[in-house]
Parts: sequence; structure tokens; C-alpha cells
Amino acid sequence: MSVTVFLTSLLSGVFGMAGGLILLWVLLLLMPVATAIAVHGLVQMVANGSRAWFSRSYVDRRILAILCAGLLAAVALLLLVDYRPTLVVVSISVGLMPILVWLPVKRLELDASRPWHAFICGIISGGLAIGVGVSGPIIDIFFIRTELDRRTVIATKAAVQFLTHGAKVIFYWDAALTLSSRDWIAVAAAAPIAVLGTGSGNIILHRMTDANFRVWTRWIVTAIGAVYFTRGVLQLV
Repeated sequence: MSVTVFLTSLLSGVFGMAGGLILLWVLLLLMPVATAIAVHGLVQMVANGSRAWFSRSYVDRRILAILCAGLLAAVALLLLVDYRPTLVVVSISVGLMPILVWLPVKRLELDASRPWHAFICGIISGGLAIGVGVSGPIIDIFFIRTELDRRTVIATKAAVQFLTHGAKVIFYWDAALTLSSRDWIAVAAAAPIAVLGTGSGNIILHRMTDANFRVWTRWIVTAIGAVYFTRGVLQLV
């Protein structure tokens, strides 16, 4: 698990979300769905929190505040309907998410720097993060049109995802309590490794161009999504 956490945190430090997708996939192989999402939230809180800290001077606090308001609205809705995740729903939903990074976002005119757009982004991304475990591609389509540079995008996304993962842990806390002492030790050991991987990824990020950052993000997330979707379909079969 330690190697997986380091490599996925490294990817997240560079591309913001790819690592989290891979980590959740591994956890779903080892644990029940709700427990996997809770553990994913714990590890990603550390990874995203450290990434936000490393890039804290680039966080757009106004956008972050509005995103958080949307997140709280999503949590309230999921609690109201008493939502429970399943492996098929999670796998197919995450598998379809990469389609979003190929949409003609310029025509959609989505822009996280606009208050209402940021609020809608917070609701949708928060609902998906808690509902299926991840929401990076959704956040991306709201940020890709902004005039923010890659460092501000990564920093602001990391900050809101830190809070979103925290909401996941609280939402699935009962499932997290089913972990054994050995599992908790593994999670605790993974925390500093996640920080190390994130820090290494942050160094690579600052050496990339904005153009390369966007191109590599699309292809990596698409490949991961294909694996998720295939698994979901096989579960149905």
C-alpha cells in the first residue's frame, strides 16, 4: 500500500486527480465500497492537504469559499436521501467521468471564477466525491476555461478536495470504524508517504508548461476511466 500511495500522490501532485483515481481503484479491490471510499478520503486528505499547503500562496480563497458552500449543499442532499454506494455504480460512474475532459468546454462557458458557476461546481463535484469517491474531472471542466495558471488551479483544487475528502470521511465514518487495527496502522503509515509523493509531484508540476499539463491530464485520466468502466461492465455481466 505504501508504494501505491507514494506513486498516486506523485501523480496527484502533478496532475491533481489521476493519483486519487488509481488509489480508489486499488482500495475497491481490497475493501467494501463504503469503507474503501472512507479510507480513500483519509489518505487523500493528507495528500491534498499537503499539496494545498505547498502551494498555499496560489489558492484563490474567494473561489474556494463558494465551492465549499456548494459542497455543503451536496452533503445535505445525500443525507436527506440516505445514499448508499455500490461497486457497479461507483465503477461505471467513475469510468464515464473522463468523457468530461474531452467536452468542448469553451462552448459550455463554465468558469469557476464566476460565483454561480463555482457554487454549481461545488454541488456537483461534492455530490460525486461522496457518492462515487472522486470528482476531479468535474472540477476540471469548471477550471479549464479560467485565466488562472496551472499552479493556482492545482492549489485551489487541492484545497477544496481536502475539504471534500474530509466530508467523505465523516459521511462514511461508520464504515471506517469497521477497519481493523492493522488497517489503521497501514493508513497512518501511508500519511507521511502521501506528503512525500505530493511534494515530489509539486516539483515536477513547476517544471511543466500549461499546454503539456492539460494534454497529459486528459490522456491519463481517460486511460484510468477506461479501466473503471470495464470493471463496472464486468460486474454487471
